[in-house]
Amino acid sequence: MILGAFLATLNQTIMSVATPELMVDFNISAATAQWLTTGYLLVNGILIPITAYFMQRFTTRQLFLASMVIFLAGTIVSAEATTFPVLLTGRMIQAAGAGIIMPLLTNVIFTIYPPNKRGAAMGMVGFAIIFAPAIGPTLAGYILENYEWELMFYGMIPFTLLVIIFGFIYLKNVSEQVITKMDIISVILSTIGFGTLLYGFSRAGSEGWSSSEVLVSIAVGVSALGLFTRRQLTSQNPLLDLRAFKYNMFSLTAIINIAVTMVMYADMMLLPLYLQSARGYTALESGLLLLPGALVMGFLMPITGRLFDRYGAKWLSIIGLIITIITTIGFIDLTDSTSYTYLVLMSTGRRIGMALMLMPIQTAGLNQLPSSLTAHGTAISNTIRQVAGAVGTSLLVTVMTNRTETHFKEMMSTGGNMASQKHMITEATIQGINDAYVVIIGIGLIGLILSFFIKRVGQISEEDSGAKIQKVMIKET
Repeated sequence: MILGAFLATLNQTIMSVATPELMVDFNISAATAQWLTTGYLLVNGILIPITAYFMQRFTTRQLFLASMVIFLAGTIVSAEATTFPVLLTGRMIQAAGAGIIMPLLTNVIFTIYPPNKRGAAMGMVGFAIIFAPAIGPTLAGYILENYEWELMFYGMIPFTLLVIIFGFIYLKNVSEQVITKMDIISVILSTIGFGTLLYGFSRAGSEGWSSSEVLVSIAVGVSALGLFTRRQLTSQNPLLDLRAFKYNMFSLTAIINIAVTMVMYADMMLLPLYLQSARGYTALESGLLLLPGALVMGFLMPITGRLFDRYGAKWLSIIGLIITIITTIGFIDLTDSTSYTYLVLMSTGRRIGMALMLMPIQTAGLNQLPSSLTAHGTAISNTIRQVAGAVGTSLLVTVMTNRTETHFKEMMSTGGNMASQKHMITEATIQGINDAYVVIIGIGLIGLILSFFIKRVGQISEEDSGAKIQKVMIKET
């Protein structure tokens, strides 16, 4: 299951490096090519909230094998694509399978491991979901420099087949099947809400926050999610049980996770942009810069998990965020001559900080939930990460774009000629990226302050959970 999650997560990140080549091959604009990422994100965001129902309705084997077969089908369609619409269709089919895998894997971990051993298990899961995006750009850059882009998809087919075969032979059912009727109205509201909200935030990065398309999408998304929330809180069998937020540590770590996810997206988006657009490095060189941090992170994640089992999440989160913030400060004064070695060291430092906090924060919140809410808590946690990733990306792109324009106008007002304009644009872009890193530091500080309130709590028993939910329902009534 971890290998399946690794493939799904790796697949999510390889497209960003391939975008320039795909624009040439299919003769499309950057805005059109961006749909390969946006469409993937939308399908993921729509499916994840529904996985709580899937995990109750179907067995572990049925759901995992079905998700991997769907992922395989999308991979084959993408590999054989000769037109952009076919490639986009393949990517969205892949997303339909990948969106189920991560919540399912987390739920299985919380089912088969007792609370005092979940940290080590989640450390291995963290290795998959963090290591894969880090090596994705490096792997994609190497393939694009030496082979055709189709190899990125052909290369995944044998590994996906192996996962399906091993899953069929060895995977056991670990969850109890609960036959319930799907709430179609909730599915519709969830699809409209998360779909339009993620679309709006994704488009804000390129269209700007004042765009009517962005504003209408976000307004529709917020309205639909308001109706969705009301329905979940009043339903006897909610599609996504939001009563998980009644548990204080789950709610606190969910908020910290929003900040941490936004901070994490800095390296994944801003640094490659700086290296390739402002400094002229190749996609492979850009990807290689992230590789040392990925290797260190992969080594640390299982260790961090065992430390969490022993000491809890509080100080791991605090130390991790302090390291991340300090190393991020090293990115607020980038120039056109900042050394590659310096960037590798600072980026690796950020990865060390993130390795210490990512899984402990998520596990600490889920550990408090009773078993009956684990599937719903997992789906909620993954949904929050999707939305935070979309919001963080669009926010950083907006800050960078607006500040770049401001810096360029300031440079032009001091007197510039046509010969120096190209240099001014590069300089303004670098300063805009520096300003975006300042915003990231601010978000990280919010997460750091909240981390001091993390407490080590035990799992709530089903009896206590039932009594608590009954009191909540009486209060609401």
